[in-house]
Order: sequence, then C-alpha cells, then structure tokens
Amino acid sequence: MRKDRVLIAEDEVHLREALRIFLETHEYEVVATDSCANVEHFWRTARPDIAVLDYRLPDGDALELLSRLRSVEASTPIVILTGYGSIDLAVEAVKRGAEQFLTKPVELATLLVVIKRSIENVRNRQKQLAESSRLARDLKDPFIGSSSVIRSLAEKVDRVIMTDSPILIQGETGTGKGVLARWFHYRGPRAAEPFVDLNCGGLFRELLESELFGYERGAFTGAVQSKSGLLEIAHKGTVFLDEIGDVDMQVQPKLLKVLEEKQFRRLGNVRDIRVDIRLIAATHQDIGKLVQDKLFRSDLYFRISTIPITTPPLRQRLEDIPVLASHLLERITSDLGMGAVELAPDAITAMQSYPWPGNIRELRNVLERAVLLSGKSLLHEKDLHFDTRPERPKLREEDVQTLEEMERKYIEEVLFLEGGRVEAAAKRLGIPRSSLYQKIKQYRITRPGLAV
Repeated sequence: MRKDRVLIAEDEVHLREALRIFLETHEYEVVATDSCANVEHFWRTARPDIAVLDYRLPDGDALELLSRLRSVEASTPIVILTGYGSIDLAVEAVKRGAEQFLTKPVELATLLVVIKRSIENVRNRQKQLAESSRLARDLKDPFIGSSSVIRSLAEKVDRVIMTDSPILIQGETGTGKGVLARWFHYRGPRAAEPFVDLNCGGLFRELLESELFGYERGAFTGAVQSKSGLLEIAHKGTVFLDEIGDVDMQVQPKLLKVLEEKQFRRLGNVRDIRVDIRLIAATHQDIGKLVQDKLFRSDLYFRISTIPITTPPLRQRLEDIPVLASHLLERITSDLGMGAVELAPDAITAMQSYPWPGNIRELRNVLERAVLLSGKSLLHEKDLHFDTRPERPKLREEDVQTLEEMERKYIEEVLFLEGGRVEAAAKRLGIPRSSLYQKIKQYRITRPGLAV
C-alpha cells in the first residue's frame, strides 16, 4: 500500500531537511524541492497527496504558483508557510486555492495535524462524491412513461424539488412513494448529505421513539449504551418517514416539535439537540380522514403537508405499461445476470387489460416470475401469471336486498333463536333493549311467542 506523498518546497536547506526527516518518521513519503519550477514538475509527475509550500521561493512566490497548480489539479490540498504573515495575505492565499496558511516558525506537531486532516478531508469528499454518483446512477426514475398523470407529477416535482419545505407523498401501496422520496433527496440540494428512512407501520410507541430520537445509557431497562436517533444521524440531510399515518398519537407532538423548533431530546436526557433536516413523509392512508377520526393531529398534518404529492395508481396510466415493463425487465435481467427479455404484443395487451391492484410493485413481481419460470427471451400472455384471487360471486337481481330488508330479516332470526325474548335478543345483537324495541316497531315485526 502506497504511503501518502507530501511535496515540500522550501529554499532553506536545514528547514527542508528537518521537515523531510520529521514527515518520513511519521510514515509519509516526501518529495522535497526548492523552486517553483520544480514544484510544477513534481506536481505533474509525482502526483502528491498534499503540498507544503514556502511563500517565497527563489524563482517566484506561492500566490503566483497556486493558480498554475490549480489549473492542473484542483482537489489536492496546498499548505502555505510564510515568515511574512498577514491577514490580507492569508485571505488571498485561501481565495487562490490554499487549504491552510501557517506562519513560521511552525510547530511540527501542528503541521502534522494539518497534513493529516487535509488529506482525510479530501478522501472523505471523494468518497462522498463517489457515493453520490453511484446513488445518482442507480437511482430509479419515478417518471417513466408519457401519460398525462405521470407528466403532471414530474412537472410538480420539478417545481418544488429545490425547496426545503416538508413533503407529504400519498398514494396506493406499490405506486413508488419510496422511489419518489429518494428522487427528491438525491436530485435536491441535500444530495451529498445523509438520507435516512424509517417505515413507521406497525412500530409500537417505545420502539418508534428510540429509533427517531435515540436514547441515553440507562434510559430504560436494556439501554446499556447510548444510541443516536435517526433524526440526529440525518442532520443536514433528509428524513423519510414511510407510513406516517401509523405514528403513535403520543409521538406525534414530539415530531411536530422537531419540525417547528428544529430540536429534540434523546430519551433519558434533558439537553436539546438541534438538527437541520428536510422531512418527506408518505402514506397510503387518507390522512384527512384520520384527522377527522382523531387518530392524527391536525397541526402535524398541516405541517407535514406543506407540499402534497400524489403518486398515481397504475390503472390510471395503462399507456405507460409498455415502456415501464420494458424498463423493469432490463433491471430484472441485469440483477439475475440474464440476457435480454422482451414482451410480445399479446403480453402487453394482457397487462393493459389488468387492473393492477398492487400497482408497480405487482407489475415487477409478475415480470420477475415470468422471467424465472418461462426461461424465454420473448414473453407471451400465457407466461404471465396475474393475481388469481377468486372472483366474488355475482348476485342475481332477485337476490339483491336493501340494508333495511337485511337488518329486518336478521333481527327476526335472532328473536326466533332467543324464543322471542327481547332482552336476550338485544344482548346477542349487542344493542340496548330500547333500540331493539324501536327496530321491532319500525319494521313491524310480529312473531308468535314474542316476549316483552
């Protein structure tokens, strides 16, 4: 493994040698020189990980040299050393691309820390850029197709993607809400920062709180060490809360505080932690209905739904199925390491005639199953296996009854089973006796043996 390489430019021989020996004892490879011309040569040929340059060299100064070096390589950090320190000179050096500006005599321990941190910062930035590039490359496109509903969705997202306002994505299961949330993050201004997601569905209150807010050691039985919550981990990035309609009512005010005050407390702590996050929430439920039923706080609903987005069901964009299915097949075969697979016209017709209750997720499952089971490079209708739940039996017109007729018949049957005893029948029906009397009177129920 190659050692980190440091380029030193210093015209004082004794200082240059002292720096070289010191850095080599700390496991750095050193290229030392004494002129601007040699710095430019080694900058191109030695490819250093960092350069430490004296401000004044026999054939020029570091400020003039900086611009030329940056035109060749912009990311390698450069540290300037000078015995003529001034604020104006330091500001100008940083403007021209210097990482640090240190005044002589410099403490070797300080210089070592600067070199180490500067190289680490560059490596971390490179890793972040590589990760962001990979994610952007692998990012699924939520706008595949040309239907009016998908074009309308794309236009709305484009208008708000650069904002920091909370977003509420609503839509049926399988319509791509999670895909759209990631698109918002990785195409938005926080793309280089963390993206954390949590599916709130089915999480009981204590687990949800510990996941969101974290906890201190000893906060509860089993908390043997402190844990950072997702809100803390997502600082400067995005938090995606899927199925937010399932968030416990006792947790909702704490979440509202995070959105309004940008701070929260870990469980077991009294100190507030400040965070800068963008919230994206998603649900397949009707949040407005949950608010009416007192199952979701109205103030939190209004806060998270600053920008409401709805992902359309697949049955509303059937014309997109040919291109969408083709795109999914490419991903499926790539993941499976298989050759290209195409769809025959009869397969496309069959898919466009199916209602897709599971939406895009179901479409992918149907295609993946067809690819695996058929082993063909051209899929026909017979290779596709849709949801085979039995159809609900059709009622004959003469069998159709009104709700009142069904209720009257059911009450009569219960009364018969209870021997006409109203009190017993009311208990069996789960209604007050007075209500059953009203129903008997309303439906004019008469039966031999009816007891009062």
